[in-house]
Amino acid sequence: MTAYLDQFSDPELALGLLREIEQTATQPWSIMEVCGGQTHAIIRNGIDQLLPEDVELIHGPGCPVCVTPLELIDRALEIAARPGVIFCSFGDMLRVPGSDGDLFRVRAQGGDVRVVYSPLDAVALAEEHTDRQVVFFAVGFETTAPANAMAVHQARERGVTNFSLLVSHVLVPPALESIMAAPDCRIDAFLAAGHVCTVMGTAQYEPIASVHGVPIVVTGFEALDVLDGIRRAVRQLEDGRAEVENAYPRAVRREGNPAAQDLLAEVFEPTDRRWRGIGAIADSGWRLTADYRAFDAEERFGVGEIRREEPSACRAGDVLQGLIKPDQCPAFGTDCTPRLPLGAPMVSSEGACAAYHQYRSVEPGRVLGG
Repeated sequence: MTAYLDQFSDPELALGLLREIEQTATQPWSIMEVCGGQTHAIIRNGIDQLLPEDVELIHGPGCPVCVTPLELIDRALEIAARPGVIFCSFGDMLRVPGSDGDLFRVRAQGGDVRVVYSPLDAVALAEEHTDRQVVFFAVGFETTAPANAMAVHQARERGVTNFSLLVSHVLVPPALESIMAAPDCRIDAFLAAGHVCTVMGTAQYEPIASVHGVPIVVTGFEALDVLDGIRRAVRQLEDGRAEVENAYPRAVRREGNPAAQDLLAEVFEPTDRRWRGIGAIADSGWRLTADYRAFDAEERFGVGEIRREEPSACRAGDVLQGLIKPDQCPAFGTDCTPRLPLGAPMVSSEGACAAYHQYRSVEPGRVLGG
């Protein structure tokens, strides 16, 4: 297994891909990697510093924790602080700042906030604590949605009525459409998120590539995965092609996972969703369908009317849209640090700001695991 993993960070293979990219690119190109996991691979391995000057990488909005809007964090804080509630979440969400504190602060003040490793763990807690309300914070792109759908499906099947979801699911294709429609868009190609495509497949990106004339390369998360995705995108751009190309065939099929998609269609339906720092994007999220609406924590706890505005000092929205790099934000590393963040991109394990803060202090020569 170690030998297999080592193949994806082999310096000699990486240098070969870098040479091919340099030889292929004859003019400037801007490529956006969609997923925060890819952003961390790029910054951790120094890939953006090794590319030829004509090839620029722009960090996209593919960090689900980062795009969760401030008002939804505040709704979570409101629910978690109530007596008789066990509030469950993945660990990343506990440090995401709301208007006044985070879930860690709620826990310090006596709220029962728990880190779980699966939404099914939250269902089990609800079965164990029938006298309390158990809420799971369902955050993420299409990748995490099937597990959340399975949790609420099982809760209904087993009659677990004290379980609910606070849903903040967002969808990648509408976000790409929104980026391409922006008047100041300068994206020439996308590296699509491989994990999302394992669930949803690649066909949903074909209309975007066709309408906007933009190559979309489905890409993995290791150093060589990313370099291969860039190589394919540059080759398409130089050839004048705009196609959806699967560079992650070991995990992704065009049709995705039909069983997961069927479950998602049963449990969730499209809805407009606000993205932190970006604003509302039509049909860019999921909410529970009418058959499962009784498990909607927003309705159960009456917090749906909470509205908040983002702090003006935080430029997370510009970072998430690729308009600026994290270190171009005036608050980066001063007023905004992982210890005292202004926005989620500084604390999420997939956040671009966190990646820059962690890895940009490394010496420039130390790249690709060297």
